[in-house]
Amino acid sequence: MEVKQYQIILVNLEPAIGSEIKKTRPCVVISPDEMNNHLRTVVIAPMTTSSKNYPTRVEIKHENRIGWVILDQIRTIDKQRIIKDPGKLSRPEIKEVKAVLRETFVD
Repeated sequence: MEVKQYQIILVNLEPAIGSEIKKTRPCVVISPDEMNNHLRTVVIAPMTTSSKNYPTRVEIKHENRIGWVILDQIRTIDKQRIIKDPGKLSRPEIKEVKAVLRETFVD
């Protein structure tokens, strides 16, 4: 499966330990296409439909539902965990995700 940055993919995140996000859920691909094309892993941020208003969460609309990208739970997964690819972020959502990533992880 070809994986693109800012694509929404359905991922099995089990087994999880402690406070890690669990279950099979949609996730946003954070890693750039150059990495996605050459590695067997991808960097993802899980999504949820229920969230508090944390500065590391970005609200998006996916499959006619409101959800949040959880940028404080970024992790690297093997592509074997990917079940399917149900969508992609919109341009304004991508812009917001980039801004929060920059604010959170770049000096």
